[in-house]
Amino acid sequence: MLNKILPRILSALFKSLGILPLAILQCLGICAGWVAWMLPGRYKERAWANLRQAYPDATRASLRSAMLSNGQLMFEMPFWWTRRNDPFINTKLSCDNWDQFRLALEKGKGMILLSPHAGCFELLGPVFSSHYPATVLFRPPRKVWLQDWIVEMRSRPHLKMAPANIRGVRALVKTLLRGGTIGILPDQVPPDGEGVWAPFFGRPAYTMTLVQRLQKLTGATVFVLAAERNGIGKGYTLRYKELAEGLPDDIEQAAAVINAEMEEMIRKMPEQYLWGYNRYKAPKTKNLKATSSQRSASSTNPRN
Repeated sequence: MLNKILPRILSALFKSLGILPLAILQCLGICAGWVAWMLPGRYKERAWANLRQAYPDATRASLRSAMLSNGQLMFEMPFWWTRRNDPFINTKLSCDNWDQFRLALEKGKGMILLSPHAGCFELLGPVFSSHYPATVLFRPPRKVWLQDWIVEMRSRPHLKMAPANIRGVRALVKTLLRGGTIGILPDQVPPDGEGVWAPFFGRPAYTMTLVQRLQKLTGATVFVLAAERNGIGKGYTLRYKELAEGLPDDIEQAAAVINAEMEEMIRKMPEQYLWGYNRYKAPKTKNLKATSSQRSASSTNPRN
C-alpha cells in the first residue's frame, strides 16, 4: 500500500513546490542551507574535510556558502523536474555556442556529456534533451517504487533515464552507436570492480572506468560541462570544455584525466560543488578480500 501512496505524496509535494517561481525556491533553499549550516552533522563535517582537501586555505565562510548552494539545489529540483516547457527552460540557461554540440553529433559517433555535482546539474538533462535526444545515467535507489518515481519525474519525450547497471550500460552503448547523446556524473563512487583509484584534489578516489570504455568503443566526442548558478532568479551559465583528444588507453591514466577535468570545472564554481558527498569512500567489495591495490589506496580513505 505504501509503495502506491508514497509516490503520489512525493509527486504532489514536488508539483506544489514546482509551481513557485524559481527565485522563491532558491530563497527557500538558502534558508534550508542555513539550517544545515547551523546544525552539527556528518554531512557538514565531511563537506568541511573535502573542501579543505581541495583548498587547504578555505575558510568556514566558504563552507557556509557551499551549504547554502546545496540548499538551493535541493529546492531547484522540483522546479526542473516538473517543468515540461522547453522554450521556457532554455531561457534560464545561457550558452555562447550551441553549434559546437551539433557539429560533434554530425560526426556520427555520439557525444558524451560529463558533469561534476556542481551548479544546477539537474538542469542539464532537460535543456540538452530539448536540443538533442539524450540518455542519462543515474544511480537507482534500493527501493523499487522510489526508482520508478525518479524515472517518471526526470524522463521527458527526448530524455531517457538509464540505471547504473548492465541494462543501463547497454542503453548508453546503443545510444552512442546510433550517434546520440549520453550524460554521466563521473564524480560518484562506482561499484567494486568497475573503477580504479585515481587522484582527485590530491587524494586517491575510486573512479569509474565506464567513460573510458564507452569512448574507446564508439569514438564519441567528450564534453565536460556544468550549469553555474548566476544568483537568485538570474538563471545559469553553461560552462563547457571539449576534450580535444580521446581518453588514454590505460584505464588508470584515463581516470586521472577525467578527475583532473572534473577538478578544473569545479574550480570555476567551488562554492557550488557538493562537498558533502563521500567521494573518497571505498566501494563495497564483492569479495571478502580486497585486492592489494584497493587496500593500499583505501587505507587513507574514510569508510563512512
